[in-house]
Amino acid sequence: MAAAALPAAQSSSHPLRNRNFVMWWVAATISLLGDQFYVVALPWVVLQLTGSGLAMGTVAMAAGIPRAVLMLMGGAVTDRTSSRKVLMATASLRTLFVAAIGLLLWQHALELWHLYLLAVGFGVADAFALPSASTLMRSLVEPQQLPAANSVWQSSALLTGIAGPVPAGLIMKALGAAWAFFLDAFSFLFILGALWKLPDPPVSQPSAARSGMWGSIGEGLAYVGRDVALRSLMLLAAVLNFFLAGPLSVGLAYMAKQRFSSPASFGLWISSVAAGALAGMLLAGVLKSKRRGLLLVATSSTLGLATFGMGFAPGLWPVAALLLAMGGLSGFINVQIQAWFQQRVDRAVLGRVVSVSMLSAFGLMPLSMAAAGMSVAWSARGMFAIAGLALLLVSAFGAMQRPVREIA
Repeated sequence: MAAAALPAAQSSSHPLRNRNFVMWWVAATISLLGDQFYVVALPWVVLQLTGSGLAMGTVAMAAGIPRAVLMLMGGAVTDRTSSRKVLMATASLRTLFVAAIGLLLWQHALELWHLYLLAVGFGVADAFALPSASTLMRSLVEPQQLPAANSVWQSSALLTGIAGPVPAGLIMKALGAAWAFFLDAFSFLFILGALWKLPDPPVSQPSAARSGMWGSIGEGLAYVGRDVALRSLMLLAAVLNFFLAGPLSVGLAYMAKQRFSSPASFGLWISSVAAGALAGMLLAGVLKSKRRGLLLVATSSTLGLATFGMGFAPGLWPVAALLLAMGGLSGFINVQIQAWFQQRVDRAVLGRVVSVSMLSAFGLMPLSMAAAGMSVAWSARGMFAIAGLALLLVSAFGAMQRPVREIA
């Protein structure tokens, strides 16, 4: 088992010279590549079983509910215990679940309730893994290495999003969807191997344990509540995600199934978003902004226009082009806002504040998935048009809020 304490981070000019970071980064990249098979396979299998956009939306909702309900607890547990051990537990849970689904699919015994169970399991794991991953990153590298480490991490995540979905669709078409789940389960073994060797990070806030679980959660909420700009940003992000998450995840899979009947087309669209996001992130590293709040409002307005036009795009490649542009805008603004967030939040409450931030992003996602599942069967074009108009209204409201405009 790994050592009980984390040695001092290696003093180096770049985190890629840090052995522990490299071990974690390589394993996580392989696992993220495997996750792309899951991202393509899950909605496709739901549509194959049911042909229902509503069923696809409710499966996604089944993951979103425990993720939202338990996210604050996940942040508190991360600050009170070992983020490494939390990540080992969640990775083990994911491995067992996706391997079981692959086996059931292979034996032609898969039923819809199995996928609901899988979604709930992944939602629970996400609630604890997402805050823990951010905290573990802070313990693996020196503070001055964080920008470079985040750049490497996010670029790798986006590259897997570009490289993974199309091969996943092709493998599903050639060998069957069961292999997508088997490959994802195999990829989690790399994460488990790296975490087994990594040392435990120190507990960031011993007082959190003394205050009790609910008191610890309350401290994180109070920290956000006192910061008007941070609170305003999280509220805006919650509403924006509500009008984007469901239409893009449920709507795109439904459109690909109805128009092209091929998982490869769905994989191409997912890759387009990731490719655009990577380009946007790289551009954000070159172009600095001192008016991030106004940039956020302008970006969300443009995303609204693009979402409105999604249902009217005439074919495979026009939709891919729109998604490429939307990914680029999202990648650019996410880097800008994340930098502001990291500079603002105290390290002692990072896990809890990250969990509050993620709750603001994911809290309304179950409702978004359900609403998209119900509306896409009525009209995919109408769903995208309504979502786009709503994004424009939310952007206009954000522009009228002084704390949002003053984010620098």
